[in-house]
Amino acid sequence: MNIESDVIIIGGGAAGLMCAIEAGKRNRSVIVMESEEKVGKKILISGGGRCNFTNTGVSPENFISHNPHFSRSALSKYTPSDFISMVESHHIAYHEKKLGQLFCDGSSRQIVSMLENECRAAGVKIKTNCKVSNVEKKDEFVLETSGGNYSCSSLVIATGGISIPKMGASDFGYKIADQFGLKLTDIMPGLVPLTLNNSQRKIFGELSGISVDAVVSCGNVSFRENILFTHKGLSGPAILQISSYLKEGESVLIDLLPEKNIYKFLIENSKSKTELVNFLSAFFSKRFAEIFCKTYFISKPLTQYSHKEFKNISDTIHNWKITPSGTEGFDKAEVTLGGVDTDELSSKTMEAKNVKGLYFIGEVIDVTGWLGGYNFQWAWASGFAAGQFV
Repeated sequence: MNIESDVIIIGGGAAGLMCAIEAGKRNRSVIVMESEEKVGKKILISGGGRCNFTNTGVSPENFISHNPHFSRSALSKYTPSDFISMVESHHIAYHEKKLGQLFCDGSSRQIVSMLENECRAAGVKIKTNCKVSNVEKKDEFVLETSGGNYSCSSLVIATGGISIPKMGASDFGYKIADQFGLKLTDIMPGLVPLTLNNSQRKIFGELSGISVDAVVSCGNVSFRENILFTHKGLSGPAILQISSYLKEGESVLIDLLPEKNIYKFLIENSKSKTELVNFLSAFFSKRFAEIFCKTYFISKPLTQYSHKEFKNISDTIHNWKITPSGTEGFDKAEVTLGGVDTDELSSKTMEAKNVKGLYFIGEVIDVTGWLGGYNFQWAWASGFAAGQFV
């Protein structure tokens, strides 16, 4: 015997819960099925436990997709201000950290509790530890699960990507898309630390834990934030951002002293007897200056350098070229690049164009945001959009 519901949402993350709330408000009977023991696990770990729940500067330009216009409709219908209003209505204190990034003053648990309360108020049923083993479409969708058989007229896939598998991430959403004939784009880790080859690791691994304010560029895309040296390579916000744009074998250019002209400083101090390593220690940590000098320059008093040598030093610091050997993969990726091809979906409703009643929302779609609250806003917006129609 099937348990019937108007709407079943597979995945109790940010997008799934938002969709459930909106569908419930329309008096639709809604069941959320979550395979883990509790909903919102990725919300709980986000933002260092304080949940960077949105960004005040969200625009379609902050998202990567084969169709850069796909996100426009949903993002315009549900804005950061709309989500902030919900947060404020639940008396959750928050603050802007930097670059429009909003975080809870307290804990990300507050955001999960807010969504659970909104679900309760909308009459949504949440089933945890509920694994879906089979989906078929007859007159309705029929689901076989670890908690029995269910049927629904609207089925929403909100299972996310495959990043951070230890949090329960799986390729379930991609399998459902494939089962119903929807195309997928290439799937890759995004917002992920970069690795260096063995010889580079031996050099720069000694700088593990050191952070430098920098501009990191690839092609015509640049990000200004910190980079962090690790035992495996490079991380930090600017590196995570650029990783989503970097193709295999490509190099990144790093300006280690943005908004400063080191060549000018060197020329102005060209009569100084200060050693180069000590001179650079005024701009960087002593350890960084030592390793960088040892790797690229012979440190000697500034009086002993020619202008051409100063130019070479400047070029190396302002255009440090690094070719990563790869990334740390899906285990460390914050998001998954690619997913269900947006050509297969309505940008207004998130419904599959050729499968009536089947919807995809959130990270499972080929829409990936920048670091800084953008992916949460996509989850809220795409969930809201589908919730008006399921």
